[in-house]
Amino acid sequence: MAAPSCLDEGRGLRVRGVVQGVGFRPFVWHLARELGLRGEVSNDGEGVLIAAWGAPHALDALTRRLAEEAPPLAHVASVEPLSLPEGRAAPEAFRIVHSGTEGRGALIPPDAATCPACLAEVRDPAQRRHHHPFANCTHCGPRLTIAHGMPWDRAQTSMAAFLLCPDCAAEYADPADRRFHAQPIACLACGPRLWIEDAQGAEIPGAALAHAAKMLREGAVLAVKGLGGFHLACDAAHGAAVAALRTGKARDAKPFALMANLDQARAWCAVSPEAEALLAGPAAPIVLLPRRADVPVPEALAPGQDHLGVMLPATPLHHLLLEAFGGPLVMTSGNRGGEPQVIDNDAARERLGGLAQGFVMHDRAIVNRLDDSVLALDEEGQVMPLRRARGYVPSAIPLPFADLPPTLAMGGELKASFALIRGSEAIVGPHVGDLEQAAVLGDYRAMLALYRQIFAFTPEVIAVDAHAGYLSTQLGEAMAAECGARLVRVGHHHAHMAACMADNGVREGDEPVLGLLLDGLGLGDDGALWGGEVLVGGYRHAQRVDGLAAVPLIGGSAAMREPWRNLLAQLVHAFGPDWRAHAGPVMAHLPPDADQADPRLRLAEAMIAGGTNCPPCSSAGRLFEAVAAALGLHAARQTFEGQAAMALEALARPFVADETAYRAQSPLLSGRMGADLWRPVLADCAAGLAPGRIAARFHLTLADALADSVAEQGRAGQRVALSGGVMQNRVLLAALRQALRARGFVPLAHRQVPANDGGLALGQGVIAAL
Repeated sequence: MAAPSCLDEGRGLRVRGVVQGVGFRPFVWHLARELGLRGEVSNDGEGVLIAAWGAPHALDALTRRLAEEAPPLAHVASVEPLSLPEGRAAPEAFRIVHSGTEGRGALIPPDAATCPACLAEVRDPAQRRHHHPFANCTHCGPRLTIAHGMPWDRAQTSMAAFLLCPDCAAEYADPADRRFHAQPIACLACGPRLWIEDAQGAEIPGAALAHAAKMLREGAVLAVKGLGGFHLACDAAHGAAVAALRTGKARDAKPFALMANLDQARAWCAVSPEAEALLAGPAAPIVLLPRRADVPVPEALAPGQDHLGVMLPATPLHHLLLEAFGGPLVMTSGNRGGEPQVIDNDAARERLGGLAQGFVMHDRAIVNRLDDSVLALDEEGQVMPLRRARGYVPSAIPLPFADLPPTLAMGGELKASFALIRGSEAIVGPHVGDLEQAAVLGDYRAMLALYRQIFAFTPEVIAVDAHAGYLSTQLGEAMAAECGARLVRVGHHHAHMAACMADNGVREGDEPVLGLLLDGLGLGDDGALWGGEVLVGGYRHAQRVDGLAAVPLIGGSAAMREPWRNLLAQLVHAFGPDWRAHAGPVMAHLPPDADQADPRLRLAEAMIAGGTNCPPCSSAGRLFEAVAAALGLHAARQTFEGQAAMALEALARPFVADETAYRAQSPLLSGRMGADLWRPVLADCAAGLAPGRIAARFHLTLADALADSVAEQGRAGQRVALSGGVMQNRVLLAALRQALRARGFVPLAHRQVPANDGGLALGQGVIAAL
C-alpha cells in the first residue's frame, strides 16, 4: 500500500444495482488495493457504499472501473458520488466492513449456472470439491430459490441447516477467495447430501449418479431434484421411455425440453453463435433451436414442431449426471398435467410415485419454486423471451421514467406474473402459471409476499386487469382495500402495448405510438372480447382504430380446445348461410355434416344463428387455429394451448421466403377480413397446393393486412409496438417487421419480458404509475 500523500483526497461512492451476493465487495477490495487506495467498502439497504482515499487519478480509475469490470453476476445500475463526513480519517489500508442494515431494498441476484472455475474443480480429482454436486461461489449457484427473505445471508437461506466445516469457513472469511461471503458455500464434508431412491422410496446404496445413469440407459424415468424444482428425466433417444413419460404426465404432444452439452445439442440442432451465447450464459435457459434436417431427431420429443427446446446443465449435479449418462436427456418439469412443479422430497414421492422409477434426492430445501426460463431467437438473431423465470428473476428492468410511485401490478390469469414498480425500475416476478389451479394461486401469493418483503415494498397504487373475473384482479382489489392503495383497472391490450413500449425504452412524450396486439383474447374497452387490435396512443391513453373481424366463439372456452369450431365460425362469417357451397375442400376437417349420431356441426350452426354461447371475439389466435384446421392440423382437438398455431408456423417456415401474400380486393381489417382471405385459401386447398405453401401465404397476407392498417392509421417514422402471445410466432413477426419497414415504420418487439401475458404486469404497472 502506498504511503499517504498530502495530495491525497477522499471520495465517497454509492453503487446501486445487483451488487450484493455477487462478490462485489471483494472485487472493490482487490481493485482498491491494486490502485493504492485506502478506505472501506460495505453493504447497506441500497447497495454498496465505498469510502476511498488516494490520488485523484486512482479515485477516477476506481469510479470508472466499478462498472466496466464488475463481477459476472453483478449489474451496476449507477455509481453516484457521496460526500464524506468532515474530518473523517482514512484507514491505514483498504478493508471490507460489515453493515447490519444490508439487504433491505437491495437486489438478490438471480440463480446462476455453474461458473467455469467451479466446474473445473468438480472435474478435478485433486480438488476437495471433486464430484461435489453443490459446488458454488460468488459467481454462481442458487440465490432466489433458497432465500427465505432478506438480508441476503446464510441465516436467511435453506443453507442455514448446514454448519460450515473449517475449510469452508476459512474460504468464506477470506476477501482474497472467490467464495468470500458466498452464502451457499459448501463441500462434501459439510454441505447437502445426494442420494438415489427406488420407486418405493428406499435409498439405493452406492454412487447415486452412476446408478441414476444406469437406470436411464435401461429406459427408466427419474425424478431429479434441481434448483427451482424437480425435473422428470429420461433418455431422449429411448422411444419407450419418452412414451412412458408422456403417458405418466398426460402430455400427449406438448414438446419436451432437453438437457445436453453443446456437442450433443449440435448433433440434433443448428446452434448459432447467438444461441450458444444464451445457452452457455449464467442464466442457462431453455433455448428453442432449429432441428437439423439431415439428422433423424426423435419425433416424439416435439411432435409437429421444427424446433427443440435445449438447455445446458445449470448445476454441478446436472453436469455430473449428464456426463455419467453420456447423451441428451429429456428434462421436463416434475409434475403431473396441470399441477405445479414439485419442490419437496415427500411431495415428490407422493405426486411422482408411479410415474418415476427412481428419485435423485438431496437435502437442501427449495424454498421458492422457479421454473426454467425459455427463450427463442428471431430472424435477426435477437432474443425473444417466452418464459421469464430461473436465471433472470429478480433482476430489475430499467424504465424510461423517474420517480414513479410504488406500484404493484397483478398481471393476468394465464402465464401469471406480477411487477413491483418504483422510481425508475421494475421488478417483474417469475412466471408462475395459470391461476385457476389452486396450488398455482398459492405459489403466486407466496412469491408476491416474498418480493414485497425482499424489497421492503408497500404499494401506493395497485394495477389490475379490467376483467373482473380474473383471480389476479380479485386479489388486487382485496389488497387495495386492505392497504388503502389506489386501484387502477387497465385494459388488457393497452397493457400489452405499454409493456412493449417500456421494454424498448419509449419515454412518455415520444408518442403517439401504434400498437399491433395479437393474442388469444382479452377484455376490450367496449366490454367485448378482443384479440386482434390496432391501437394508437401511449401510456396514459390508447384508442382502438382497427382490428380483426369479431366472429363467434362457438361454445366459449370449447373453441380454444377444438379448432374446427373456429374454422366453422370463419366460414360462416365469410360466406353466410351458404358457406357449404364454398367449404368443399375443408369439409373433411369438420364434424360429419348429416350424421345423426354426431350432431355437433348442426348444433354449432344453431348456436351461431341463435347467438347462444357464441360471444363475438376478434381473436388472432382463433384465426390461426381456423386456418390450421382448414389444413388438417389438430382440427378435432388440440391438447395444449397454441398447438395448432405452432404447427401452422412450423409448416409455413420452409416456404415463406418463396411465397407471396394473397391479394385482397378490400381491406382485410376493420372487421372485414372474410371472403377475400378465405376464397384463395379454399381455392389453394381444392387445387392440392402443398399445405406449407398455403400456411406461408396466410402468414404473409396477415402481415400485409396489419401493415396496411398501420399505414392508414399512422404516419411514416412512427414506432409500432408488437405484442400479445401471437407475436411469438417468428414467421409472422419477421414478415410483419419487413412489411412495416417497407412502409416506413419502426417496429418494436419484446426483448426483456414475454410478448404473452407473462409481460402483462409490466405494462399494467407503468400505465397505473403514470
